[in-house]
Amino acid sequence: MGEATLLWGFLFGTIGIAMVAYGRKQKKVVPMACGVMLVVFPYVVTGVLPLVGLGTLLVIIPFLIRQ
Repeated sequence: MGEATLLWGFLFGTIGIAMVAYGRKQKKVVPMACGVMLVVFPYVVTGVLPLVGLGTLLVIIPFLIRQ
């Protein structure tokens, strides 16, 4: 695991924790689910480009799907 993977994983994990807190407070499923996935997926994805691509997609999904 390289430094870039570690830093991107930390960034997406931090955003994920904030999204989970927001989803729980607002009682919205989509941000909470995306936040959980943002926290968990850096443990599974090992490449930098897939990590950045999937993380960006998971951050954008709650803005595209409004409840």
